Amino acid sequence: MKRAALALLLGLLAPVAQARELLACGHPFYPPVSWHSQGALVGLAPQVVRQLFAELGHEVRLLALGNWKRCLLEAQQGRVDIVVAAYRTHEREAWMGFTKEALVADPIVLFTLRDKSVRFDSWDDLRGLTVGLLLGDSFGDRFDRFAEQHLNIEWVSSGEQNFIKLAQGRIDFMPVGLYSWTLQNRRFGYDQVIVQQPGQLVTEHYRIGVRRDPALLALLPRLDQRLRELSEDGTLKRLDEHYSARYLAEPHRMTNLYDSAP
Repeated sequence: MKRAALALLLGLLAPVAQARELLACGHPFYPPVSWHSQGALVGLAPQVVRQLFAELGHEVRLLALGNWKRCLLEAQQGRVDIVVAAYRTHEREAWMGFTKEALVADPIVLFTLRDKSVRFDSWDDLRGLTVGLLLGDSFGDRFDRFAEQHLNIEWVSSGEQNFIKLAQGRIDFMPVGLYSWTLQNRRFGYDQVIVQQPGQLVTEHYRIGVRRDPALLALLPRLDQRLRELSEDGTLKRLDEHYSARYLAEPHRMTNLYDSAP
């Protein structure tokens, strides 16, 4: 039964007659939730979004845009219909509706140089430090306000740039989802120079987001129902495991963390 359920979810349904094509994008550097692989957007979230919208009669075309900020901007300006997975924040709710049910819970932890740790008993310990963030990144309303008021922010367009800047001591720390970091660390061996600090910054949740079009917003209750079902029957967990394994199996180039980064 488990294999049958996974095969059903991974299989692409034939396009429904007169289906409306919807455009979707997602985070390009956040396995297993979503990432770019050979010019395509892949991961747990793209797969679930494509499947659930197909069930509702819509074909989804997944776009691999340049960076996370570009994806969010395209959605904000109405050129993209769906963001396959994003944190729900006050700013984003102005132009995007979200499912109540989450695809995954995402504990956010801090990473520093191995020989230059940062004390982190409370958020006040971070005041005045320099943090590396990806363009478009948010770690919830509370952290976003704190970062804007009390941190020096260095923006980058890829996670790899952030790792390089941290290795070179150009930033003090970076926040990353624990599960995504675990995968990237297993793949690249960053733990030789970069380590996780004790404590947790916050736990956020990745949800499906749609632009504020009445026809799309009307689909959210049905999406929530299906997400609950996929969580309860273990499908989301199995997809997490499937895409984690896929990410780790992909060919990759070992990064020199001391190369220059923008």
